[in-house]
Amino acid sequence: MKKLTLAEYQGLAEFRQLIRGYLSFSERAVLAAGLERGQYQLMLAIKGMPEGVRPRIREVANRMHIQHHSAVELINRLEAGGYVRRVPAQEDKREVLLALTPKGERVLAKLAVHHREELKNAAPALAAALQRVTKGGAN
Repeated sequence: MKKLTLAEYQGLAEFRQLIRGYLSFSERAVLAAGLERGQYQLMLAIKGMPEGVRPRIREVANRMHIQHHSAVELINRLEAGGYVRRVPAQEDKREVLLALTPKGERVLAKLAVHHREELKNAAPALAAALQRVTKGGAN
């Protein structure tokens, strides 16, 4: 097993600190918008679903790395708040798809712009820390 250099340890620590800073920013922004962290992530998962993947509860839960019942609870709260709706699939009415409401679209768009700007600002430091960690592993 290869041992890490001090620079690699420092890079790991810095990268983790920068990621935690981004997550802290995200938590504050989401709370200021009146949502919970998981609710924002669920709306983002619906909006950012890859082409050809149907926005079903199972897919959202998988993308978020959470249990099905946890996704259902988040969806219930978002639906009650008017951010998300369940829609029967056209082909098979038994299948339930998820969709953002106009309110959900507005809130998500605003939050996503803030998140992208924060990432753009953090990108150079994140990339530098990641480079410090990974360059030693290429030897």
